[in-house]
Amino acid sequence: MRIIFIRHGDPDYEKDSLTEKGWREAALLAERVARWEVTDFYVSPLGRVQDTASLSLKKAGRQAQTLPWLREFHAPVNDPARGEGVIPWDFLPGYWTKEEGMYDRNGFADTAVMRSGPVKEEYARVCAGLDGLLARYGYVREGGIYRTDGETRREDTIVLFCHMGITLFLCGHLLGISPVVFTGGFFLAPTSVTVLASEEREDGIAYFRCQTAGDTAHLLMGGEPVSYMGYFTEPFQG
Repeated sequence: MRIIFIRHGDPDYEKDSLTEKGWREAALLAERVARWEVTDFYVSPLGRVQDTASLSLKKAGRQAQTLPWLREFHAPVNDPARGEGVIPWDFLPGYWTKEEGMYDRNGFADTAVMRSGPVKEEYARVCAGLDGLLARYGYVREGGIYRTDGETRREDTIVLFCHMGITLFLCGHLLGISPVVFTGGFFLAPTSVTVLASEEREDGIAYFRCQTAGDTAHLLMGGEPVSYMGYFTEPFQG
């Protein structure tokens, strides 16, 4: 089974839509997505994702189900460096890397800054949302792996149009790594493609392994620069 996460296009956050560049990115993405064999499409309820997905869905002649829990990860915290009511990532590296608990896949949510907001509860909610979705396809969470019937390997491919933050938190859940490491160490550009596929090397046991993260080949091929949105240095354009 494959899970494909796609970040929305270059955002106009004020309008919760896309910039002109974002629409160009979404059009190039649609050419790519339309060639895939996809079992089901799912989208965040937020406008910038709905707009991004609309071009791919139209090109592919498909429809998508909106999943409320797939919206951007929403659990504001009080960060000593950035102030109150801010998103629970983008922590300055001089701060979060000194907090050993941030590296703990279970304990990160019990650090002081995360306890200042509903991070633990929101993380549990979105992980339950993903696990419930995967259970529809025969993958049932058990500890750090997923149980299957062990008889037939599923070839389903599901596409989740969403956001960078929620993607990285869900990747932390799938791979058993603190999502703080992902949010602090990974950048997923607008309209980038991240693929995790299940390896089923033991009967009845599946583990999702990352094949590619933040791929923007469609932008390169279309001559559209990679957006810096959500990044703090110049993205590689090669």
